Amino acid sequence: MSSSVKTAPLALYRTMLTIRMVEERLAKSHQRGLIQGACHTYVGQEAIATAVCAHLTQDDSVFSTHRGHGHALAKGMEPRQLIAELYGRGTGCSRGRGGSMHLFSPGIGMMGTSGIVGPCILQATGAGYSSLIMKTGHLGIAFFGDGAVNNGAFHEGLNMASIWKLPVLFVCENNQFATEVPFSTVAGNPSIAARGAAYGITSIELDGNDVLAIEAAASEAVKRARNGEGPTLLECKTYRTRAHAEGMGDFTYRTREDVEQWKTRCPIARLKKHLLDQKLANETELSTIEQEVATLTEAAHEFAEKSAYPTAESATTHVYAAPRPGPPRDVPLANANTRELTFMKATLEALTEEMARNPKIFVLGEGIGVRGGNFATTSGLFAIHGPERLRDTPICERGFVGLAGGAAMTGTRPVVDFMFADFVLDGVGEIINQIAKMQYMSSGRLKMPVLLRGCIGIGHNAATHHSGNYYSMYAHFPGLRVVVPSSPRDAKGLLKTALTCDDPVLFLEHRELMTVKGLVPVEEYFIDFGQAAIVREGRDITVVALALMVHTTLTACETLAKEGIDVELIDPRTVAPLDMDTILRSVAKTGRLLIVDEDFAHCGVSAEIAAQLADRGFDDLDAPIRRLNGKASPTPYSPTLEAAVVPNAETIAHAIRELCAE
Repeated sequence: MSSSVKTAPLALYRTMLTIRMVEERLAKSHQRGLIQGACHTYVGQEAIATAVCAHLTQDDSVFSTHRGHGHALAKGMEPRQLIAELYGRGTGCSRGRGGSMHLFSPGIGMMGTSGIVGPCILQATGAGYSSLIMKTGHLGIAFFGDGAVNNGAFHEGLNMASIWKLPVLFVCENNQFATEVPFSTVAGNPSIAARGAAYGITSIELDGNDVLAIEAAASEAVKRARNGEGPTLLECKTYRTRAHAEGMGDFTYRTREDVEQWKTRCPIARLKKHLLDQKLANETELSTIEQEVATLTEAAHEFAEKSAYPTAESATTHVYAAPRPGPPRDVPLANANTRELTFMKATLEALTEEMARNPKIFVLGEGIGVRGGNFATTSGLFAIHGPERLRDTPICERGFVGLAGGAAMTGTRPVVDFMFADFVLDGVGEIINQIAKMQYMSSGRLKMPVLLRGCIGIGHNAATHHSGNYYSMYAHFPGLRVVVPSSPRDAKGLLKTALTCDDPVLFLEHRELMTVKGLVPVEEYFIDFGQAAIVREGRDITVVALALMVHTTLTACETLAKEGIDVELIDPRTVAPLDMDTILRSVAKTGRLLIVDEDFAHCGVSAEIAAQLADRGFDDLDAPIRRLNGKASPTPYSPTLEAAVVPNAETIAHAIRELCAE
């Protein structure tokens, strides 16, 4: 935006008019069937995106909601890229993968819009945290509607931004309705600005149709953020004058008279009147701008309509980051200098090494700072790196998982230490809907190097909320890497890989293994994902086991060896990706397969291994595939009940004997 008095309002006028004409063009295209999915227009709200984005640089990161066309255009997206995206074409801003609700253009700082309410608030907070870590002075900006302020993400995000004084601008576009629910009927406190003030954030209520008032407030908010004075919440009261989405009914929850009355308060007409009244422009100048924008819009439509659809071959690209080239980075124990470490010490060593090497790594969690973590996972690191890189968080799992996603999108490498895997279920929407899908939806332009770690497994009489496994659940979703190590050596090598790869990783550590000791190489090494370990070679039967079950099966193998039964034991180490090739080669040799898994059988990892083996290695089988799983029940507390739901060495040995006899 120009600094002169005359050109600044004209620039605002041009941007607002561009948004309006593009949206009207899209509404017509929806009626023609050019838009296959939803189309949520920004008509009536143009002043807000225009005024806020006028103060942003390309390096400031905007995160938006399903009604994000205006934000994208105001941030600098070309109309033809936006229109092509809604037409589903390969030239669209998201390469045809997103449509109306998923707009990505990282090159201009448009970091994505979301069809889910609330994540943009947390992601913008994460961008602010990246700025804090890297000292860039860049801002995170979240645009969201009034419906989001009743969502936990709003409260968790504003609280974190406030306590850490993050450079974030929260912009609530209060258009009076959350989809079709009047805000007045779902708000115990009707003042959104007052809610921000409750968190100690500078909060301002504005006329959302007054572009000049919003521009002035945004200028001060941006200045405060860049000066390290923390976040600001702008509540912009406005109104959308078209339906929630094109083609939807509009007058069951509001009246035609209300809509018509709000149209008389059009922000574009209001600015035009101001320009003419103050003699900042004349009719000829404004008419010229209108003609230029109309021409640009129609050219963008023609470009989009003529553009090709994306190829079918591209449908599954960018689910994961490109693999790192080069030879294996592992160091076999037989060739290494070794020492004995516990599982916990091995992972701490990996984190210590990588945090020293990479200043963009930071850890989030409850008690991971001075205390060093519930399981000493960060012991001693606070004294080295301080509170910014070892950040004790409020108890708000969804909040700091969502923050981690936004931070990863903006250049840092967060580690989320959530103690127990059960706890992070509060943030599962951020993991599945945002973190796992971000690389794909952005066509690989955004990376997602998030490490989510915590304890799994039954033991210590921890009962049902501290004993879950969950690796089967996470392994189901494309975009996630899921790691389940069983030894100190594997834990260190796999954690080193997790801390250097560009994919989101669930690193799940069985609680009963934290004090287990084993040999760990002195030399630096990494273990690549998707490479199973042959823990014990044998000829009679293949047993696949995970985590603690590897150790329990080894105990059974010692008993069986005395009976002449020679077991080959395989530890997949990662369940996403899953190394079926090693399992297939083993079964080709032994002819039998037993899968031992502490987790439930139904829809679990053991079912996946069995299905793939039956599909690819059926002819090598001399007996049916068998599975030995934990009981399908929540984990009980009493020692006798807990023992009854988990496979043990005796039940494993019995299952092996039976299968070998078939």
